Amino acid sequence: MGFISKYMRVIKAVLWLLIIFFSYQVITSINAPIKFNEVKNVRYLKVIDKLKDIRNAQLAYKSVNGSYADNFEGLIKFVDTAQYTLTQKRDSSYLQYDRIYRIDMLREVVVIDTLGFASVKDSLFGNSIRYKNMAQVPIDGVDATFSIKSDMIKKGDYDVHVFEVRVSKDVILFDQNKDLLKQEKALMSVDGVNGPDLVLGSMTEVSTNGNWPTAYDAIARN
Repeated sequence: MGFISKYMRVIKAVLWLLIIFFSYQVITSINAPIKFNEVKNVRYLKVIDKLKDIRNAQLAYKSVNGSYADNFEGLIKFVDTAQYTLTQKRDSSYLQYDRIYRIDMLREVVVIDTLGFASVKDSLFGNSIRYKNMAQVPIDGVDATFSIKSDMIKKGDYDVHVFEVRVSKDVILFDQNKDLLKQEKALMSVDGVNGPDLVLGSMTEVSTNGNWPTAYDAIARN
C-alpha cells in the first residue's frame, strides 16, 4: 500500500506539472500574437513617421529641381541648403496695337511676382535636425537604411517622375516570433500593411502614398 500511495503521489505531481506546462503553452499561444501586434504597431508608427518626413523632403526637392532625389545624401544636402522661391500670381492687362484691326487691343496676362525666399529646412523641420538621419530605419537594435529609388516612367503620352522608398518587415520586426512575422509578411488585408515591406511611393504608378492603412495616420494624430 505504501508503494502504491507513493506511486500515486508521483503520478499526481507529474500531472500537475503537465497541467502547468500546457496551461503556460496555451497562455503563451494566446499572448504571443497580442504582444507581436503591440510591438508591430509601435515600430510601424516610428517607420511611417520617418517615411512621411522623406515624402515631404522629396516633394520639396521636386518643386525646386523638377525631379525626385535618388539618394539620401543628395536629399539631406538639399534640405540643408535649398530655398523655396515665394511667388504671387496676379492677373494683369495691357493695350497692344493690333496691325490687322489697326486699333489698340486689350491683352490679359498672368504676372508672377517673386516675393522672396524661404529655407526648405525651416519650412519642413523648424529647429529639428531629425532630417539628417532621414536614411536610418528608426528601430532600436537595427543598423539599416531605407532603400530609395527615383526614375521617370511613361503614363499615356506623358513622362512622369516617380520615387520609391521601402524597408523590409524583416528589418523592422527582426527580433519577433518568426512564424508570426512570416504571417505578417504574407498579409493581405484592408486594415493592415500588405506585403513584405513598408513602402512609400511607387516605381510603376504615379503615387506619393504609402502602403499603410489610414488607421495608422489616425493613431499618429491622436
